[in-house]
Amino acid sequence: MISHPSHRPVSALRARMIEDMRVRGFTEKTRNEYVRNVRAFAVFLGRSPDTATVEDLRRFQLHQTQIGMQPPSINSAVSALRFFFTVTLDRPDLARRLTVVREPRRLPAVLSVEEVTLLQAATAPKYKAAFRHRRSLMGWMAPSRHRLCQSWVSGTPTDGSHP
Repeated sequence: MISHPSHRPVSALRARMIEDMRVRGFTEKTRNEYVRNVRAFAVFLGRSPDTATVEDLRRFQLHQTQIGMQPPSINSAVSALRFFFTVTLDRPDLARRLTVVREPRRLPAVLSVEEVTLLQAATAPKYKAAFRHRRSLMGWMAPSRHRLCQSWVSGTPTDGSHP
């Protein structure tokens, strides 16, 4: 979401941050996102973000987690605040205290025998060769399904259990 420029005055601190980002070639979208994140931090603080302490940063990240903010959004704020404290304010001591939130890894979806059969039936003949090539299949099927895939590719009937 790109916010449109308003006619309200821009603080000297925000203008400096925007200049720092322009010099480094940040896109308009990134600049707007960083400004939005620093503004959210300032609103949380209730004062200018250049007066923040290590404890303020800790409380802000705790607040983000408590309101249910997802890791990508928290990490976006971390990037913006790291830039703000490191480049604009030359306060790398504060930036180092910001913590990136790890996103839980999701297991890839594994197709059932029935789903593979339906996929094969719905596939145009010219693409079926890709499904018959074992290496191609192994790229997107879980290793636990390896033997089942081998029997499917070879055309051996199966009852849905591992051969």
